[in-house]
Amino acid sequence: MVATILGDRYLWNGREKTRSFAEFRLLSSMRKAGLPVPQPVAARYVRSGLYYTADLMTRRIDHACTLAQSLEQGHLDSTLARNTGMLIARFHRHGIWHADLNAHNILVSRNTLYIIDFDRGEMRAPAASWQQANLQRLRRSLVKLGAAADGETRFEHRIWSPLLQGYESPSEKELRE
Repeated sequence: MVATILGDRYLWNGREKTRSFAEFRLLSSMRKAGLPVPQPVAARYVRSGLYYTADLMTRRIDHACTLAQSLEQGHLDSTLARNTGMLIARFHRHGIWHADLNAHNILVSRNTLYIIDFDRGEMRAPAASWQQANLQRLRRSLVKLGAAADGETRFEHRIWSPLLQGYESPSEKELRE
């Protein structure tokens, strides 16, 4: 209800707490950590009294579509699901919480998967509670988009189980040790 009233305006709490600057800083730190996110280019805010609007510009990721589009086109198979699980695990191991992890915020390009839209995202101490909640949010998104249209059992076998297997597989660093 608050979002309906305010639209894309936010309550002013100071420059450093603007959503665009916070997302810019988070994207920058994730890129430094080697995580696949868009490169932040610029952030701004425009203050108007007690409120502000915010904008973030990132570099375009060429030849990419969303995981939702991959599902719609019939390209979301067990391999892509497993790779998606591995991608999410990388972010979670770095303590990255995504406020809205859904199939529209995962990009599939030729050789890399990316996660986008970290508005309200943050660094947190890794904990099973928020990590599992993140995964369940993605699951609800996939089901809502029709991933389970052919039946829950088929969805579990073809998409969700491989995604969880990828998520639970050891990291590249753990494999080297």
